[in-house]
Amino acid sequence: MERYNLVVIGAGSGGLVVAAGGAGLGARVALAEKHALPFTPEGGTPVRAMGGDCLQYGCVPSKALLRAAKAAHAAREAGRFAIRGASDPGPQDLGAVMDYVHGVQAHIAPADSVERFEGLGVNVLLGAGKLRSAHEVEVNGTTVWGRHVVVATGSRANIPPIPGLEETGYLTNESVWHARKLPGSFLVMGGGPIGTEIGQAFARLGSKVTIVSSSPHICPKEDADVAAVLVKQLKAEGVTIHDEASATKVAKRDGRKVVTVEPKSGAEFEVEVDEILVATGRRPNIEGLNLEGAGVAFSKRGIEIDAKCRTNVPSVWAIGDVAGPYLFTHWAGYQAGVVLRNTLSPVALASCDVSNTPWITYTDPEISHVGLGEEEAKRKGIPHRVFRASFGHNDRAICDGTSEDNFMKVLVDAKGRILGATIVHPHAGDLLGEIALAKKNGLRLSALGSVIHAYPSLSEIHGAVAREYLRTSLTPGRKNILTKLAAFLRR
Repeated sequence: MERYNLVVIGAGSGGLVVAAGGAGLGARVALAEKHALPFTPEGGTPVRAMGGDCLQYGCVPSKALLRAAKAAHAAREAGRFAIRGASDPGPQDLGAVMDYVHGVQAHIAPADSVERFEGLGVNVLLGAGKLRSAHEVEVNGTTVWGRHVVVATGSRANIPPIPGLEETGYLTNESVWHARKLPGSFLVMGGGPIGTEIGQAFARLGSKVTIVSSSPHICPKEDADVAAVLVKQLKAEGVTIHDEASATKVAKRDGRKVVTVEPKSGAEFEVEVDEILVATGRRPNIEGLNLEGAGVAFSKRGIEIDAKCRTNVPSVWAIGDVAGPYLFTHWAGYQAGVVLRNTLSPVALASCDVSNTPWITYTDPEISHVGLGEEEAKRKGIPHRVFRASFGHNDRAICDGTSEDNFMKVLVDAKGRILGATIVHPHAGDLLGEIALAKKNGLRLSALGSVIHAYPSLSEIHGAVAREYLRTSLTPGRKNILTKLAAFLRR
């Protein structure tokens, strides 16, 4: 039986980081992956790419699709910037757009390929991994031994048991990338990041999109005032949104798909569409792992781990979507680093920093967030103050013609330390890093006011929100002193 320092099950973003990092540190690593898809980079040699949901069905193809849709939207909006000859480009060729998406995937695929990882010294085992014991993993009838076993099998779309859905047919975040014909009408079940991102993309490409969301508003993890900005933009682009509603049955009628929608209040109604996307959450890939046989604790939410990513079985670890609590590529990669320190380093065990985990919804405008939200703080009774700055007063945003509705808000404690922040803007994701760094290092919001931000730049929003805080920090006594000083200097 081959023996390894690390045996990794699943070659998604988290599993790949563990495998590459472990091999780079001199460990013997085996990596089991059952989905290695063929990709051929333009002008390159075909490779067998791993990468999991991120490369094959999630982050990479969705962002490429959003970029293509943004180009179509920009053409439609060009007249707003006095560009002559601009007109509505009409419905797009979805097949051509998907060719672009697949080209992006092929460009990235070599970095996640079997060939690259074998070159790094990783023993790649193509097949489904199954726990035989706390240290043994079986792949295609062959069993290997690992001092540590890392489960990183990811998640998949959660399909609700709606009558008629299976018979009628639907798309998920996996199958949508095989679509070649743009649907004239498109219904999205679910108002989370996947549903809103793909929904907006299809709307910009020319579909008539309807989003049915069971939550009070789309993007339910965000505050209502944050989601409202996105809702306004989506509706302006022709998207219909039904909040606090659910699809109760699906049927075929005259070659089209008919979805019965039941709102929380009011009578049910039908929506007739050409295609359906199911984006009603995710479920962990725990089937076939023999977790029970190895004594690993789990629930329907996934494998149970502690803050160090360790399961109740000391030699077994779990990261990424299969364990949570966040279902982000960057979270899985971060957890992978924690596991590497905990399995290969002689120093004290590392723990995950959940409170400083950022996330981004890549709609237009984007929504980026780190730390505590305003509604969450109220719900938990956490003392806080909220400070806001509007991009309507940011000169670069004005030049770019972005909406005055876009804003940044920051929560601070009694001493001005940052508890959380949210940004709503087309470049919100790129703007989050500065305040995430400040929060991570325990800085007060006022610290952002001492940074020289280039003019005109969107980053000036950090200084603007810091100034809002500084205005409130002036006590009557300090204000009186400054007033007298200013009067003296004017003499």
